[in-house]
Amino acid sequence: MGELAFRNITKRFDKTEVLRHIDFQIEDGEFVVIVGPSGCGKSTLLRIAAGLEDQSEGQVIIGGTDVSLAPPAKRAIAMVFQSYALYPHLTVEGNMSLGLKQARTPKDVIKERIAEATRILALEPYLKRKPGQLSGGQRQRVAIGRAISRHPQVFLFDEPLSNLDAALRDQVRMEIADLHRRLGATMLYVTHDQVEAMTLADRIVVMHDGVVQQIGTPRELYKTPANTFVAGFIGSPRMNMFQGQANSGVIRAPGLPPLPLPEGTALSGPVTVGLRANGLDLHPAPGAGADTSEVVDIDYLGNVCYLRLTLPDDATMVVEQRPDHPFSLGDHVTVTVQPEEVHLFDPEGLRI
Repeated sequence: MGELAFRNITKRFDKTEVLRHIDFQIEDGEFVVIVGPSGCGKSTLLRIAAGLEDQSEGQVIIGGTDVSLAPPAKRAIAMVFQSYALYPHLTVEGNMSLGLKQARTPKDVIKERIAEATRILALEPYLKRKPGQLSGGQRQRVAIGRAISRHPQVFLFDEPLSNLDAALRDQVRMEIADLHRRLGATMLYVTHDQVEAMTLADRIVVMHDGVVQQIGTPRELYKTPANTFVAGFIGSPRMNMFQGQANSGVIRAPGLPPLPLPEGTALSGPVTVGLRANGLDLHPAPGAGADTSEVVDIDYLGNVCYLRLTLPDDATMVVEQRPDHPFSLGDHVTVTVQPEEVHLFDPEGLRI
């Protein structure tokens, strides 16, 4: 079984804690993506799972076995790096078979596994080529094929698409998703790219400053972020945030119309209002006024447009519009809010 569990993992470099009490489990066959900004500890956690880094406290459990002290070769894992890590003097076939030879795997088993991996990844035409004769996407597929041939319990991916251009990134991302469907294998994938996280993951682990902020499905993280960090990190463009005051059942925030508190919510005092770009509506205004905003930027993306507005208090917000919207730069507009799209957070940034 390919379960992977982190039990109270803490990592210190001297007196600096880079991971703090990480505790979650990945089920057999599950695709989990760890996402977060640079320096949040996600790659360190992956390296701890692989045995390339020692934890200061806690346990790593794979398939029900505590492997906290086991070397990488004894952990039934295979890792795919962002740098491919291919031997330039070996052919594709040589790179994919080297680990199996070193493990003294029988020749007929090596041949069978290489054939299986090359068939899955459509690498048959390239078996006799060396890495220098391959494109970046083909090299990454070879690195993935090398991992497949080991028949691991758990696949570990360390930002495998970061060195590819946009078109290749999309292609290889789809290949990884298809690979997971075919193999039904347990996969732990680290990235800073939320598009990769949202499109690949069964569940996403959001990290910040060495702490897990929230774990959930892509939909759960987008619809019900646990705090302002997750709300701002998940979703593109970022969620609009406004500082307001709740009083007498109404929230007032500069640049927004009065917002009624959700039914059954007793709240007074400072509150952060979160609004995604698609939770706002725009209406033409005859001119500048205390309750109007100005269109200062328009990003046209083909099937959607994002308009950036300046509000009366010089704050800004981003609003999603159809590509045939009627607005131009310099237009004055009024904003209305879709009540069901309002996210509320307390002064500590936690979801209300």
